[in-house]
Amino acid sequence: MDIALIGYGKMGKAIEEIAIERNHSIVLKVNDENLEDFTKDNVTKADVAIEFSGPHSAFDNIKAILDFGVPIVSGSTGWTERINEVHKYCKEKNGAFLYASNFSVGVNIFFELNKKLAALIAPHTEYAVTMEEIHHTQKKDAPSGTAITLAEQILEQLSQKKIWVNHSSNDVAELPIISKREDPAPGTHSIKYSSSIDDIEIIHTAHNRKGFALGAVLAAEFINGKKGIFGMKEVLGI
Repeated sequence: MDIALIGYGKMGKAIEEIAIERNHSIVLKVNDENLEDFTKDNVTKADVAIEFSGPHSAFDNIKAILDFGVPIVSGSTGWTERINEVHKYCKEKNGAFLYASNFSVGVNIFFELNKKLAALIAPHTEYAVTMEEIHHTQKKDAPSGTAITLAEQILEQLSQKKIWVNHSSNDVAELPIISKREDPAPGTHSIKYSSSIDDIEIIHTAHNRKGFALGAVLAAEFINGKKGIFGMKEVLGI
């Protein structure tokens, strides 16, 4: 499979390494230094584009790749308030789009665990819930896309929670997410339920970027030749 990498930072380089290990070819690498190479002629040399850019460029990058008629896997965060626009555009273009806030196999299992725990806790309103996420200092958005996904899953289950906030809070309607930026820290996410009797806590800690990179390549392998809108649940058969 031929892959175009739109965004070639640390994550892009990790994806390249895994892709080559899995006998794929990288036919295009685009970053801020060679944006002039982001053209239809270059992108359409690829079977799939993998997009890991930034919050301010992801939306336009994704639309352009859909215009080019190339299936796209995106892991950029900080822009997803516009994801419904992308879904609509993908359908109009009869394209293929797969988005995940986190491509790690372990994190996607963690998502399922988070939903189940929140559902079990829901009747027991004596438990207060808090979240914490820790990432490296170069991460541009806070809270992380993964933390937002986790928070939205919890909001769906706990009727007393109406909104997540990115600071400490004692408001029963708010779900606090505490964001920390420390080096080196590929990513840690924890959810704690606390009562006067006990605490229940689940934690996912990434040791490096390989898990994210592998998941992104698995997603590219999955979407190659397909049409439609997908997520990691389809890739992993969850």
